[in-house]
Amino acid sequence: MAVILVLTNLPDSASAFNLARGLVQLRLAACANVLSPATSFYRWEGRLEEATEYPVLIKSTSERYAELESAIRERHPYSLPEIVAWPAEHGLAAYLDWVEKETDRRAASPSGDAA
Repeated sequence: MAVILVLTNLPDSASAFNLARGLVQLRLAACANVLSPATSFYRWEGRLEEATEYPVLIKSTSERYAELESAIRERHPYSLPEIVAWPAEHGLAAYLDWVEKETDRRAASPSGDAA
């Protein structure tokens, strides 16, 4: 398994906290950080937009990415959410091992707790 970092942005702290908590409970993420609000500038439907958003940085594995993306899309309030992922090329071996262990689908039970 390869550890990945996934970034998404949400419009408010409540939806960011709920998403982060839910992904960890489902073991699709070992850890999800809700970061400080950021101002985003982007073009949407032909207009320049400015919005305050709450970035969520998610640590998972490439093996769980498809399920993670699906879970984000199901829970995200945007019709086109930003979901970008990149590999963790280097990192503390013990931490990367922990991410893999915490997101291992064999460790997950239907309730989201360790089996």
